[in-house]
Amino acid sequence: MIDIRFVRDNPDAVKASQRARGADESLVDQLLTADESRRSTLQLAEDTRAEQKALSRTVGKATPEERPAILEQAQALSAKVKELEQVASEANDEYERVALSIPNVIVDGVPSGGEDDYTVLKHVGEVPEFSFPVRDHLDIGEGLDAIDMARGTKVSGSRFYYLTGIGARLELALLTAAADLAEANGFKLTMTPTLVKPEVMGGTGFLGAHADEIYHLPTDDLYLVGTSEVALAGFHSGEIIDLSDGPKRYAGWSSCYRREAGSYGKDTRGIIRVHQFNKVEMFSYCPVEDAEEEHQRLLGWEEEMLAKVELPYRVIDTAAGDLGSSAARKFDCEAWLPSQERWMEVTSTSNCTTFQARRLGVRERYEGKTRTVATLNGTLATTRWLVAILENHQQEDGSLYVPEGLRPYLGGRDIIKPA
Repeated sequence: MIDIRFVRDNPDAVKASQRARGADESLVDQLLTADESRRSTLQLAEDTRAEQKALSRTVGKATPEERPAILEQAQALSAKVKELEQVASEANDEYERVALSIPNVIVDGVPSGGEDDYTVLKHVGEVPEFSFPVRDHLDIGEGLDAIDMARGTKVSGSRFYYLTGIGARLELALLTAAADLAEANGFKLTMTPTLVKPEVMGGTGFLGAHADEIYHLPTDDLYLVGTSEVALAGFHSGEIIDLSDGPKRYAGWSSCYRREAGSYGKDTRGIIRVHQFNKVEMFSYCPVEDAEEEHQRLLGWEEEMLAKVELPYRVIDTAAGDLGSSAARKFDCEAWLPSQERWMEVTSTSNCTTFQARRLGVRERYEGKTRTVATLNGTLATTRWLVAILENHQQEDGSLYVPEGLRPYLGGRDIIKPA
């Protein structure tokens, strides 16, 4: 949730953020109006309640002649208090409705515009050149007996799959390498729940414009997570945490579920866009003034992981209109996809400043008071990486070159031969 004090003091900055996102800047004035209304109505209700209590205290001192009139006036004030409390409650509901509709305020330097208006920050590695016809990841995976889409569809429907044999081993190797890298850098490895309560899902900002991406179990009123970020954001909900020794960092290993609503006909072949996948996600709680520096650290660890699997990639600064509601800035790492001759997102990291923690009530002690912390997240490895690994490291005979960073997790193999 957006910080109302920041909005009161900096309405033009919030409007500029809305414009950069292509969002409705009139919501800022609506929020300020709703904020004033809820505060004034609440104050009036409290003043009337105080008046009613003060009058009630005079009943015992009143003469028998005075008492009926005082009691009548006290009853009238009591009814007025209930009426004003109802008005104040409605004003607060309107305030929360508008506040929840405004996304996080972007940080300085984020490009304005939509999906295609990103800024490329750098390229790393050489795009491979092949002396033989390039095959896509599904052809390669099927040749290695690593991916079985047909049986995934038979059992669960479209966009489901089996990873079999070396495919399963490759994913475990990739995720274990990511877990090792995370632990080496101070993250606590965590196997997270994949079902969460509505208040946790909503607290992370995922029940807004993209709620149709999420699987909901109405009988239990639980949501299947699309990332362990959700469960990790809820880990310290309602708590005051100690950040005196630095950020609290967690690495969540979980299965993830996405409906992929609105993506019909897009990347439907293979395992680029699927309904279920596995992921190791970094999550950090830190003081708000350290958030941008922590964001760069998360990006650095993502790049370190990409180096382990020897993928050519580029880093982009995502445009404001392509950010999720919680993110104030997001960097994407996109690996080269030879079969389509394009860049494909494999990992991203977002600085959510205090947006999620304010909704979830996560605070720290600071200068004798409590204040909201910042939260950040970043993907360290996920099933989609297999797409880039298979395509960039394919060999002419159908075998697969194994990057050095994965060999310790695959019994030292340097080549995987066709089945």
